Amino acid sequence: MIDTDVLVIGAGPTGLFCVHQLGIIGLKCEVVDNLDKIGGQCIELYPDKPIYDIPAIPVCTGEELTNNLIKQIKPFKTNFHLSDRVEEVKKNKNNWIVKTSKGKEFKSSSIIIAGGVGSFEPRKFPVKECEKFEGKQILYSIKDKNAFKNKTVSIFGGGDSALDWAIELSIDSKVQLIHRRDEFRGAQASIDKVKELSKEGKIELLTKYQLKSVDGDSKIKSISVKHDDGTVKKIETNYVLGFFGLIMKLGPIVNWGLNLDKKHIPVDTEKFETNQKGIFAIGDICTYPGKLKLILSGFHEGALAARGCFKYAKPDETLRFEFSTTSKSVHTRLGVKKND
Repeated sequence: MIDTDVLVIGAGPTGLFCVHQLGIIGLKCEVVDNLDKIGGQCIELYPDKPIYDIPAIPVCTGEELTNNLIKQIKPFKTNFHLSDRVEEVKKNKNNWIVKTSKGKEFKSSSIIIAGGVGSFEPRKFPVKECEKFEGKQILYSIKDKNAFKNKTVSIFGGGDSALDWAIELSIDSKVQLIHRRDEFRGAQASIDKVKELSKEGKIELLTKYQLKSVDGDSKIKSISVKHDDGTVKKIETNYVLGFFGLIMKLGPIVNWGLNLDKKHIPVDTEKFETNQKGIFAIGDICTYPGKLKLILSGFHEGALAARGCFKYAKPDETLRFEFSTTSKSVHTRLGVKKND
């Protein structure tokens, strides 16, 4: 069992800044996120798109913001448990016992839910035969592109992810890019590149097609795709990749005894605590009068939630407010040297 002061659920910008705020007041934390990388929506949905409403930063991308937040919390050496999801939360005396989908157990005095509007899950193929191949030959994200080297890869989707991976994998693989429409909705430069590679024979482009069936026993042998006009085409392939975006679900949160307002968690605005003492909610998932779904609002919520956790982690101590510019203890925790 992993013992910590606070368990943070969600590794998006709000969760990351909350890690910083916990660190500077001397609290340890662990972070769990069901995505396979740090950054939440910023990395999954708009890593290259500009953000214009971060204070003192006129413009930055989601990736740049995430990288800077990671750099900011580096002194605290926080452990991230990625591709894992909190499944069970139970109270045990003065602590919360948390179990994840990968079988990990945490004991913490507080929990901060910073999970956007729930957990991200990929939109999947609506074909029943796909289920037994998911995670093996049918994938919704790529962890190691070398796995596809010298293989035949059928990519479904019409957005940036589908286009970018079709371009990338066409270097060492036989690629088919299959989309249900003629028009793609990604960056124009990527669309132009895919069309160029199609003319060169490096990408087979199939539009107005959708997956109809998957053939194979323990391994996929071929797939069948259906055109809008009703004709069916059989394709031999090694891997099928689906890039249809993400859907957001509350998931197991509904079973944690929290008051819910539709898909959001009501909180107080003093420390962003829920109806369960010791469980806090910040970012897009929380709701209160006047709530704004802005990253900067999430930063404010995280700062107050972190301080709300202090009394549970260290009930015999008093938390004194300190300015980061002058506090020696904050400087020590951040590893700031006198001349910095």
